[in-house]
Amino acid sequence: MSEQKVAIITGASQGIGAGLVTAYRQIGYAVVANSRSMKPSDDAGVEAVAGDIADPATAQDIVATALDRFGRIDALVNNAGIFTAKPFTEFTPEDFRNNIDINLGGFFHLTQRVIEPMLEQGGGHIVNITTTLVESARSDVPSVLASVTKGGLAAATKSLAIEYAARGIRVNAVAPGFIDTPLQGGATPEQLAQFHPSKRPGTVEDIVRGVIYLEQSPLVTGEFLHIDGGQSAGH
Repeated sequence: MSEQKVAIITGASQGIGAGLVTAYRQIGYAVVANSRSMKPSDDAGVEAVAGDIADPATAQDIVATALDRFGRIDALVNNAGIFTAKPFTEFTPEDFRNNIDINLGGFFHLTQRVIEPMLEQGGGHIVNITTTLVESARSDVPSVLASVTKGGLAAATKSLAIEYAARGIRVNAVAPGFIDTPLQGGATPEQLAQFHPSKRPGTVEDIVRGVIYLEQSPLVTGEFLHIDGGQSAGH
């Protein structure tokens, strides 16, 4: 088995995911990077796997690629997700299906498949990207489907952390506030800053720094790292 550690990152073609690919490479990991539109990389240490994370076959493909190409799996960052902000009664059946399939289905299928190789090699680390809105709801950002799905991830983080704590697999979550990424649909950094008590917007680098902190902290498991300018503490 190769000694180089290997990370799987979903939603890796832009924003936080692209930042995570760069960061994991900087700390010496090989990376398997997934998104629906993932293009091959010029970096021999990055293997691209294009595919919809809502499809269980994509999870199978990602794990097989990691093991065939690099021989192991040490980290998984469940970053892929969608955020649909609408008044509750305006959500459509399609909105519901998409949020469940991507935010929960993607997490479930891929996380389930990385557990076995992690156990065989003696451990690993899983990070789920959630949202501060799970714990700190706002009437001006109605987003029940984010709370349903990302809240499910939050609960699963603690459950998995305890289920596998004695077997060397750590499971943590990062809960971003309002981050300046393409997912925000054109909101300016100044507008995003108003949601945070600190009055500054979040950046991709803020989230990446948090994930890498968790990656390099062997005693931390079952933790929720809020990167939200104080939003989770109140207003």
